[in-house]
Amino acid sequence: MNYLAHLYLSGNHPEITIGNFIADHVKGSQIQQYSGGFLEGILLHRQIDTFTDAHEVVAMSKERLRPIFRKYAPVIVDVFYDHFLARDWLKYHHLSLQQFAGESYDLLRSHQHVLPERTVYMLHYMESQNWLLNYATTDGVRRALTGLSKRTTFDSGMERATDYLEHHYADFEKEFERFFPELRQFVAVASAMPKAI
Repeated sequence: MNYLAHLYLSGNHPEITIGNFIADHVKGSQIQQYSGGFLEGILLHRQIDTFTDAHEVVAMSKERLRPIFRKYAPVIVDVFYDHFLARDWLKYHHLSLQQFAGESYDLLRSHQHVLPERTVYMLHYMESQNWLLNYATTDGVRRALTGLSKRTTFDSGMERATDYLEHHYADFEKEFERFFPELRQFVAVASAMPKAI
C-alpha cells in the first residue's frame, strides 16, 4: 500500500503513524534506533506490506500491469489503491481528506527530529504538492506517477500508467474493494498482537 493507506491504517496513534510512515527508509540495523510506538509502526508497516504482497486479489491487479510495466507494477498498484481510498475517503474516516492530510503533515513535521533524512526530503515535496489529497483524482494519480517515474533508474513508463487505470477502472476498483476490508481486518488483529522484531 502507499502513503495514504499506511497513514490511515496507523489509527489515532502518533508514534505508530510516524513509524509506519518512515519504515521504507529504515534499513537493516537502523531499526535499533527506534523503540516504543515508533518501532511498533515500523513493524506494522512491514506486516501490511507482507500481507498485501501475498494477497491474491492484489496479484490480479499487478498481473494486469506487469506485461507493460514489469517490476514497477506493484508500485503502480499501490498508487491506484490509494486513489480509491482517497476518492471514497468518507466511507472510511470521520475527518475530511483535506483535514486528515493537513493533520498528517503537521504531525510529521513536528517529528522531523526522528525522521530519516530521505523521509524529510520526501515530506517537503509531499506536502508542497499535497500528494495525499491529490490521490483522489486521476489527474493527481498521473502527477504522482510521473514524479515517481522521474526518480527511477530505468525507464519505468509509470507516467503512462494512469491510461491503464482509466481503461480498466472498474476492474481495479472492484479489486480494491475486495482487498481493502480484508487488509483493515488484518491490521486490527495484528495491532492487538504482541510485537517482536
